[in-house]
Amino acid sequence: MVPPPAVIQSFEDFSKVHAVVLTASGMPPTLHEQLFHKLSTETFDAGCYFAIETCEDGRQRRLVLSAERMAKDSSIFLVDHAWSFRLPDALKQLREIPGLAERMAALMCVDLDKSDSSVDDEQVEVMELKRNGESGSTERVMEIVEREAEKVREKGNDTAVWLELEELGIDDDVLCSMELSRRFPNLVALNLWGNKLKDAERIVQEVTKCRNLKAIWLNENPVLDNSSSHVADAILEGISALEIYNSSFTSNYGEWALGFCGGVCGVDNPEYASHTTHPLEAVTSLDLSNRCISKLPNKAFSPAVMPSLSHLNLRGNNLDKSSADDLLSLLGRFTSLKHLEVDIPGPLGCNALKIIEALPGLSFLNGARTSDILENRKDIIDSALQPRFPEWTLSEPLADRVINAMWLYLMTYRLADEEKIDETSVWYVMDELGSALRHSDEPNFRVAPFLFMPEGKLASAISFSVLWPTRDVVKGEECTRDFLFGIGEDKHRSARLTAWFHTPENYFVQEFQRYSEQLQARMLACPSVVISATRSILPSDGHPLRVYTDIPQVEEFLTRSEFVLVVKTTRRAKVTLASRGPKCLGACLGAT
Repeated sequence: MVPPPAVIQSFEDFSKVHAVVLTASGMPPTLHEQLFHKLSTETFDAGCYFAIETCEDGRQRRLVLSAERMAKDSSIFLVDHAWSFRLPDALKQLREIPGLAERMAALMCVDLDKSDSSVDDEQVEVMELKRNGESGSTERVMEIVEREAEKVREKGNDTAVWLELEELGIDDDVLCSMELSRRFPNLVALNLWGNKLKDAERIVQEVTKCRNLKAIWLNENPVLDNSSSHVADAILEGISALEIYNSSFTSNYGEWALGFCGGVCGVDNPEYASHTTHPLEAVTSLDLSNRCISKLPNKAFSPAVMPSLSHLNLRGNNLDKSSADDLLSLLGRFTSLKHLEVDIPGPLGCNALKIIEALPGLSFLNGARTSDILENRKDIIDSALQPRFPEWTLSEPLADRVINAMWLYLMTYRLADEEKIDETSVWYVMDELGSALRHSDEPNFRVAPFLFMPEGKLASAISFSVLWPTRDVVKGEECTRDFLFGIGEDKHRSARLTAWFHTPENYFVQEFQRYSEQLQARMLACPSVVISATRSILPSDGHPLRVYTDIPQVEEFLTRSEFVLVVKTTRRAKVTLASRGPKCLGACLGAT
């Protein structure tokens, strides 16, 4: 059957049919024709210009520009909606639609136990133990350990080993029965996160036999509830070469710990140093955030060891503030360093301008372009708040993990025609590229939902999001958007940001003070404008305000004499109300 010809055949048709949608999106008119071409040819070419990178230890992803540069308002890109749904249907769809839960879990970074072609049989079995709830089986755990030990015997006792044994229900007896030091003479990293270890003395005794350990994770074991400092001190005293303890750097940290954070070493490459003379020379990005580092300069962290370092994140560390000048001097010797993230106020001082002036080679500080900061002479407070991450366990089904994590990625819209506004919102998740856009108070891109109606009718509408640059962007720069575009502190912006970030009390105080100062300045400059903007919406002649509503709660509780409810009586009245739009209805409801 030949489909009917499309109504939208030219750019002129497109502009007429989508005039309201184009205006509401806020995109520059110069991009309208480019958008029409990409929609009509189904061109999804963003992958040619952007790259997705993992960050925050794999708990988030970010979008960076892979093209050489992109000018402001020069291009527009289609972003597909990977998942659209009505809220009551979410869990059912995740459980019943093939591949949906897996895709969403990967997009939201809650699939860290998934198997792929690079995972060996032993790792797959560990994952199956976690998924199937058999973590308490001592025999199965020992089988996994023995299989890894067999590999060591085949390759030789000098073989470096990285053991991933998290959330397997390992208790003190099982730990002792493993005889790790005998089976793995060169055990480099041991992950025991989330097990059932309780006896501090036995744990320390077993662990400290592994003299070559570089890293150990005992996080979320009962032993740390009451004796955390004792266990830490005893292990650090017993293993002089330990560089990472429970995700934190020890005072002994060196090239191995930096290589771990730089992505050079890991499960597949436990002891990289034995394979190359200069293991860190190719590292370009180093995330040292929240590693409890007190002293940064050492033999390993130096421009001679990492000459290619261009991105450095130092947030969340208790660096010695008394040596700020020395640290700035050291960072200045990293000639390739272009992106720096650091707490402000913090170890490098309380003033972003001074930091930039001390590091003239920087292009970005905390995501803000240094040239803009210098041009405007505007200091930046620490606006890059610590992100919230979904909490989940490996025993949870993927669908349940997605339900818990999706609120950080969801967006919504409502459909409307000349008759009415849809009372049920459509929730959606942008595809992998769109969802990798992280928040910034000073973003370089903007995203807007867009309904394309190829047949000129709402029934034929296909939902997309559109993405375009609002500032000039260069290669390697992170691409960001404002999660709360158009919402200022007058609408409690700092409070709303708690949906995505941990917002400490001083952040609210700073933002409120800043808003109060701006409001006071406006009142002093033009008091009549402020007064008229806050004037009552009640009629000046004393008559009550007429309110229409179809919400039963408003009908029941709006009983004050200043208001009178009106009843819809004709189709004409209905159309008139719809044409006034949700702002009118919102104003009436706000008056309650």
